[in-house]
Amino acid sequence: MIRSINPATGELIRDFQPDSPETVEQKLGLAVEAFRAHSQTSFAQRAAWLEQAAALLETEKLNHARLMALEMGKTVKSAAQELEKCASACRFYARKGESLLADETVDLGDQAGESQSSVRIKFQPIGPVLAIMPWNFPFWQVFRFAAPALAAGNVGLLKHASNVPQCAVAIESLLRRAGFPQGCFTTLLLESDRVGKLIRDARVRAVTLTGSVAAGKSVAGIAGSCLKKTVLELGGSDPFIVMPSANLEAAVECAVQSRIINNGQSCIAAKRFIIDRSVYSRFQQLFVRRMASLRIGDPMDEKTELGPLATAQVRDDLAAQVEETVRRGARLLMGGNPLAGPGFYYEPTVLAEIPPGSPAHLDELFGPVASLFECRAIEEAVRMANDSPFGLGAALWSSRQDDIDYFIQHVESGLAFVNGMVASDPRAPFGGVKDSGYGRELGAFGMREFLNIKTVVVRASPPVQSRSE
Repeated sequence: MIRSINPATGELIRDFQPDSPETVEQKLGLAVEAFRAHSQTSFAQRAAWLEQAAALLETEKLNHARLMALEMGKTVKSAAQELEKCASACRFYARKGESLLADETVDLGDQAGESQSSVRIKFQPIGPVLAIMPWNFPFWQVFRFAAPALAAGNVGLLKHASNVPQCAVAIESLLRRAGFPQGCFTTLLLESDRVGKLIRDARVRAVTLTGSVAAGKSVAGIAGSCLKKTVLELGGSDPFIVMPSANLEAAVECAVQSRIINNGQSCIAAKRFIIDRSVYSRFQQLFVRRMASLRIGDPMDEKTELGPLATAQVRDDLAAQVEETVRRGARLLMGGNPLAGPGFYYEPTVLAEIPPGSPAHLDELFGPVASLFECRAIEEAVRMANDSPFGLGAALWSSRQDDIDYFIQHVESGLAFVNGMVASDPRAPFGGVKDSGYGRELGAFGMREFLNIKTVVVRASPPVQSRSE
């Protein structure tokens, strides 16, 4: 059984029966059939459907935002912003996708004596792509895959997280109402233990996953055994570095927002705050004060800044990580406990003096828990930033160009932001290194991950030699 539970109350909203093997077979067949037609559809038609999807995302924003708040606990305000971002992705690929897919020419510099040749690179769709998506951004995670995939002529199969089935069903419905034919985008309601068989199915041509390191290794192993392309985004423990020349008040406000985005449940949320010793005490004071001021409550309330965690398991795992870190010697500056009462709330928490090897030092903490570290120079700050198995995003606050140059050159991450909050954008590639995964989403690079990049060489036909009788 797949269950939709309200994380603000812990109450069951609705049960969903998983798709039967017969239903999955039918949906796969429809996807293959749809791909034959969709891959030959004009780009103008695909773009028109994406434009309509963007319009629906905006006109139906309130309903979908409330659904996200109800099903996974994000604030309705942040959910509305998520939907606006989905619409922007649809419009970006509708309006720029054709140029991103345009043939490219290559000059091979023909050697003397060779016949003249024409060399082109073509970008062609490959077929049904399976997307295994998480619950933390129920619409955005899907649309950042679906928009470029559908624009390029591929078709999508969605295996969404089991705690957001209503969002999964709503996304398929929206794309169908936008005009995409049946089978172009299909939601599969499946338990996790059935995903391996789906990946092995020859009709599934590639896989993209956003999730845990363990899930990424499992999916990549299965796909690799079938020689199928994968793109993996596996989370992070993003560093947020503050140097003496930074605007401290602005840095603190950005740091808090970076930590609590999506109730702290974001792969690119700042989690490790590495502060130069000359401003450490003041930063700590301002940061703790702002974290303590956060308005915690019903995610449906527009004034709420911090809602519940998505599931009881997420809350309990976070509590265990904090407890273990404190047991090993970390200092608890504030918080550190689940909130009493209904729902899966965890109070804003700040840790300092983090011991090496503790969960707050090595693991990704998914929730409103910040870890503070002290450094002495930009070189030490970047070394500490890189002292992590993850490498998704990283932020630096400094007004010194030498700090900025050193950070950009040496930080081990797929995203590097200066004097701002790490964020994804449809126009730029998104992804990480090390245990944060491989491959890229969004931008031109993301669109081309699941395309056949075909080299076409056409040489001039040599003249026919006449034969004497």
